[in-house]
Amino acid sequence: IDKHRVCQKRGDRNSKLYADIGEGLCTKPVKIGARGSRWPEYEIDAVLHARMAGASDDEIRALVSRLHELRQQQFATVKAQVAA
Repeated sequence: IDKHRVCQKRGDRNSKLYADIGEGLCTKPVKIGARGSRWPEYEIDAVLHARMAGASDDEIRALVSRLHELRQQQFATVKAQVAA
């Protein structure tokens, strides 16, 4: 989803979104081109659900880190399938 939709879902402005990314409280966007970025909606939803469940900032940071790790694992899987 695009930045506008992410901000809508979070109820935040751009500046808060990027502050949270810098603090590890939100996942980084995925570059889809030279000038475009998007977020996997399931990642934004996972962070929002964790917040609603009362997760601490440290727990959110751990979740965000895990979501970034999963991106890398998914890429490795796709890369291996293409190479096969």
